[in-house]
Amino acid sequence: MTATAATAPTTSAAAADRRTSSAGEIADELCAVVCDSLRRRDQREKARRYVRGLLSTPGRKSFRNMAGDIGGTASEQSLHHFVTGSTWAWQPVRAALAGCLEAAAGPPPAWVAQPMAIPRSGAHSVGVEHRFDPHRERMFRGQQAFGTWFTSAGVVTPVGWELLLPGSSYEESAVGAVLATVRRAGGAAAERPVVLDIRGIGTRSTMNRFAEAGVPVVARVAAGVGAGAGAGAGAGAGNRFLVRDAAVPGFGGGERGPAEILRSVKALGAPVEWTDAGGAARSSWAVGVRVRVMMPDPAVARRRELLLVGEWGAGAGGPAAELVGMWVTDLVRTPVGAVVRLTKGGLRVEAVAGASGRAVGLRDYSGRGLGGWHRHVTLASVAHAAVALAGLERDPRA
Repeated sequence: MTATAATAPTTSAAAADRRTSSAGEIADELCAVVCDSLRRRDQREKARRYVRGLLSTPGRKSFRNMAGDIGGTASEQSLHHFVTGSTWAWQPVRAALAGCLEAAAGPPPAWVAQPMAIPRSGAHSVGVEHRFDPHRERMFRGQQAFGTWFTSAGVVTPVGWELLLPGSSYEESAVGAVLATVRRAGGAAAERPVVLDIRGIGTRSTMNRFAEAGVPVVARVAAGVGAGAGAGAGAGAGNRFLVRDAAVPGFGGGERGPAEILRSVKALGAPVEWTDAGGAARSSWAVGVRVRVMMPDPAVARRRELLLVGEWGAGAGGPAAELVGMWVTDLVRTPVGAVVRLTKGGLRVEAVAGASGRAVGLRDYSGRGLGGWHRHVTLASVAHAAVALAGLERDPRA
């Protein structure tokens, strides 16, 4: 009993060392490709060392802590200047990272946009403000970031970021962040749908932005906040649709809220099989109905039909009582089951974003400059990608 207890930590530590070593080797290979846009060799080497420091330094990934782990006081000054005072562009690094991930792990079925709240009490870090978080439905003081995540069958990792600045629009920053990432990816990647949660930000305006950009979208909506409503709007604000399918209840009945429409067609649904973030098989009851969101603009792009999808937990051979999710998408020819499975990319991101995000320091930059923040989260995304490619995000101990 005592021998077994003494041996287990050693074995676990050895396994952790092997996993960290594997991620470090992958990080070196990634940096050799994604940092090619950095003009000078010393910059590319500093980027590699920074990513290595993010992987190997325990606890908070401050410049001082990383320097102590990889090289001392002189390294602290060098790392600080490389991120906060240098002028290298982070956008090409992110685009190259997305390309590397697709080559290594295959194309993602969808991009996933995920907000990341970073509580901070100080007043000097870039983007810090006392603000309302519509996804958590509460006020907090800190930074609000928006990540765009690559979600293939085996890899879940961020490849794009935006930071909400004081005075900027939450919706504009959230939508603009993912569209910028998709545009930089280009080619077939720019045609893949984006999965995002727009509960608390505008349904009508968000769907307009994606339509104008030509990017498909699967957007989670709320029963009472939507069409033209802003963050924090009360229940019953906007978010009303016209049923466009003459064969289902509600056609010709005027505008109604999404929950009301979906409950009226619940019996027309069917079971949908999907796999959760842990790899377990799950089942839901889902139904879809064609709708049109009420838009005063007569432009053709703004008068298109959408598919409203509702999801219930599966009971004994049928739907459970609770409506667990409502989604609106312009993928009107896509089967309902396929739409539901696309939405599960958000669950995968949620499952890895907390622990693995902390492990590589996504939330740890506390400098004053926006450029420094972008360079830090870009290199932290490279470190996160190395962890993901090494399979560490599937191990909760990692």
